[in-house]
Amino acid sequence: MTDTQNRRAGGRAARKAARAAPLTDAMRPVRPGMQGGTYKPLTQLDMERINEAALIALEEIGLADAPQSGIDIMVGAGAILGEDGRLRYPRALIQDMLAKANREITLNARNPKYDLHLGEKKVHYGTAGAAVHMVDVQTRSYRESTVRDLHNAARIVEHLNNIHFVQRPMVCRDIFDNREMDLNTIYACATGTEKHIGTSFTEPDFVDDALEMLHMIAGGEDKWRERPFVSNSNCFVVPPMKFATESCQVMEKCIAGDMPVLLLSAGQAGATAPAPIAGAIVQAVAECLAGLVYVNAIKPGHPVIFGTWPFVSDLRTGAMSGGSGEQALLTAGCAQMHQYYGLPGGAAAGIADAKLPDMQAGWEQAMSNVMAGLTGLNMVYEAAGMHASLLGFCHESLILADDLLGQAMRCVRGIEVSEDTVGLDTMRATCLGGPGHYLGSDQTLSLMQTEYVYPILADRNSPKEWQEKNRPDLIEQAVVRKEALIVAPTPAALPPEVDAQIRQRFKIHLN
Repeated sequence: MTDTQNRRAGGRAARKAARAAPLTDAMRPVRPGMQGGTYKPLTQLDMERINEAALIALEEIGLADAPQSGIDIMVGAGAILGEDGRLRYPRALIQDMLAKANREITLNARNPKYDLHLGEKKVHYGTAGAAVHMVDVQTRSYRESTVRDLHNAARIVEHLNNIHFVQRPMVCRDIFDNREMDLNTIYACATGTEKHIGTSFTEPDFVDDALEMLHMIAGGEDKWRERPFVSNSNCFVVPPMKFATESCQVMEKCIAGDMPVLLLSAGQAGATAPAPIAGAIVQAVAECLAGLVYVNAIKPGHPVIFGTWPFVSDLRTGAMSGGSGEQALLTAGCAQMHQYYGLPGGAAAGIADAKLPDMQAGWEQAMSNVMAGLTGLNMVYEAAGMHASLLGFCHESLILADDLLGQAMRCVRGIEVSEDTVGLDTMRATCLGGPGHYLGSDQTLSLMQTEYVYPILADRNSPKEWQEKNRPDLIEQAVVRKEALIVAPTPAALPPEVDAQIRQRFKIHLN
């Protein structure tokens, strides 16, 4: 080999070694909680008009069907109960409760290194939903989801850097008793991952048992209350503009148990919410402001996620179209309204209407996830694994989403412009008597791991290299990785004595 060839070979080896070197947390080019906010579909005037419309809706239309406990709480705070049974909210009451609301919250995890710090425009991606089917990519078919599927999803997420929390993404269809299903949902998630968990409850009476289990997992009620690692996903309203009575009672119990609450308003534009994107945002904002009054009248400053979560309909059929551009815009607009009020917020993105992890799923999941992140949405729910407009969940898609969300977070991070990054010194050294390329420069080597994100499964080989590697298939690789992660050790496993106590107290279906 010539000296030039030796230098090139040495440069390639150095680059390969630099790229393969393990990353410390400080070196990672993307990490949870990076600041978004560069994309703003709404102007300041737009946000003010939406706010004004929401306040008028609360003053003049109000919400129906609050439980008696909620009526007493909110009337005591200043809401007005009309003869029609609807609660109406003076804008002064809304302003008072906004002043009492917690502006920055931490969603704890069982392992503190996974804690999520919400506020400003810090972005976190995770799962959510209530899929009733699992996608089998090998048979290209759907089957009912099980508690084992849920546990395996949590185990997979434990090992994925770009999925930051696990809100229950599917229903345990093999457990027919609702109380047992709620308890086993918590158990399946908490024994699969040390990351933050979100769950819901079917009935208020199930919350006490769930809190008892969580106290056992945490090592005592005091330790749970100090670091609650599960939040309640609470559909406290049934759009349009009605409270969900039992969910409100669940919420009251969760607040008493120091469990953070996601106030989730999930209207569907053109069906249970106004068809215009702006109108759907107005209704969701109004409903969540009413929820904010409810929570802060019970316990000022209780950790709450402002969950404006409206969906989109395909108005030709009425079917949900979660993978649409309209959905992406709707979620981005909601994120801006969270920032308008200075509240930690969450909404849905990453939903695929596609039935399988194919090209349609790729564009649907990427478009809304990137837009949500660029807008600075604190909690991006349903960001990974969801198919068939939330009816199906896919483990392989969950794994592929780790690559997708890594790229999304790189977009969120943006472009750093400084004296070093504009690169004039390196340009001079390269162009004036240098090698005429940047491949082996100190700057290139130093930035390979901190400036660029490298996918785990996505294929960047040339066609020739792809052929030489026996034309690797993306889905097949995801299947292989899924099987490896499911059996990989998880630090979330409970101490044997604690697990035995839980199994003695509750009927655990996971073997």
